[in-house]
Amino acid sequence: MTPIDAVTTPPRSRVRAADLLATGTLGLRTRRLRAVLSGLGIAIGIAAIVAVAGVTRSSQAALLAQIDRLGTNLLTVSSGTGFAGGERELPAEATRMLRRVDGVLAVAPTAQLPTENVYRNQLVPAGQTGGLAVRAADESLPATLDGHLGQGRFLDAATAAYPVTVLGHEAATTLGITRVDPGTRVWLGGHWFTVAGILDALPFAPEVDRSALIGFPVARSMFGYEGHPSRLYVRAHHERVTEVSALLGVTANPTNPDQVEVTRPSDALTARVAVAQSSAVLFLGLGAIALLVAGIGIGNIMVISVLERRAEIGLRRALGATKAHVAGQFLAESLVLGALGGAAGVLIGCAVTAALAHSRGWATQIPVEALWGGPLVAVLVGGIAGLYPAFRAARLAPAETLRTG
Repeated sequence: MTPIDAVTTPPRSRVRAADLLATGTLGLRTRRLRAVLSGLGIAIGIAAIVAVAGVTRSSQAALLAQIDRLGTNLLTVSSGTGFAGGERELPAEATRMLRRVDGVLAVAPTAQLPTENVYRNQLVPAGQTGGLAVRAADESLPATLDGHLGQGRFLDAATAAYPVTVLGHEAATTLGITRVDPGTRVWLGGHWFTVAGILDALPFAPEVDRSALIGFPVARSMFGYEGHPSRLYVRAHHERVTEVSALLGVTANPTNPDQVEVTRPSDALTARVAVAQSSAVLFLGLGAIALLVAGIGIGNIMVISVLERRAEIGLRRALGATKAHVAGQFLAESLVLGALGGAAGVLIGCAVTAALAHSRGWATQIPVEALWGGPLVAVLVGGIAGLYPAFRAARLAPAETLRTG
């Protein structure tokens, strides 16, 4: 290269990252309301994704913890429902026979009294049952179900023969009974029954949760109960649940074993986990749609920004800025807009998850992937949305933009 070439060759134009960031955020700083509205779409989409992921994870964790706490070794034995909607009777010997099955730890019999109802008082119309049932039980029920009393005490040998009842959690709520004292009574089967206790919620036995429980002796003396259980709760050894389950039907009703239904309540909670996962996919799809709409909005705003700043683009090109510098300026603006929207979306999603988890009594759990994946997706959406406006800005001719600007 000759000295003359060295003198006449213009220096290569360069731009520092700090300068690119400053020029890239110029439009955001001068048009703040537009920037907030543009970033809001990104924030809503990311917040929806983070909240759905967090709420799903929190609810699943709560359900799995509930399953672990209550155990998967609880089985129920019933004979379906009759034409009137009440539970069908099992043989009177079913309880005794099931307790003899190898691998069974405990059996708690219950019997629904389909012709009896429970009301807050005798003035409530007979048809307004609130979906509650009257069920006979004995003192083995709480231990078998791993249930606990929220207030009062359960039925025992001293109270089972008298008009005394223990309410399930939902039954007490429906009847409007929040505390137990000596004067608390309900109108049950045409008689006043003293409320001795209220059970905590029983997720594995919702039918008990909705029942007023009385003793077998008083069920015989006052309501003509003949000794046939309608639903049995069985605790089995964890290692032998499948084996025991296969024996319960034929043991409970040897004459008609095909009429006996043996279920595992924990399967219902496990199914709820699967339902929560499938529902999460739907809401994640809605979040993705929100992001798509937000990306289109950012692209539209950036195109308008390019048209409004034609004179600025022409001046920068005239002063030596290259096409790459101009494109980088507008691309940086859309990337920053996406990053800010993504960060705001993560914060909103975490706040929604925490609030909902607190209201449901769950432990707040937010997947780590959502915390870093949300902003990353937002930046990608912003970058893709800003590609066309950036290339359009780079293709503008300096002379034309200065003349028309």
